[in-house]
Amino acid sequence: MESFEKRHFLLPRGEIGYLRFILESYDGLAFVRTLDPRQALVEIAFSRSRRADAEALLAALVCECAMYPVPPPAPGRYPDIA
Repeated sequence: MESFEKRHFLLPRGEIGYLRFILESYDGLAFVRTLDPRQALVEIAFSRSRRADAEALLAALVCECAMYPVPPPAPGRYPDIA
């Protein structure tokens, strides 16, 4: 089974839909899920085999969506996270 790397970001709430749209348009490059809609905390997961492409796209989106990386949430903070 292929393992995924995860990155966490905060961004303006109004940008979550746009972020999702952009990532989905890259057909399997990365997957986004909203962990906390009030804080606009998202988790983006991508395959290690596509790390370079995913990180290049995320670097561009940091500027475009005014998002910034944050550390992963504490274990148990969001119970549905494995």
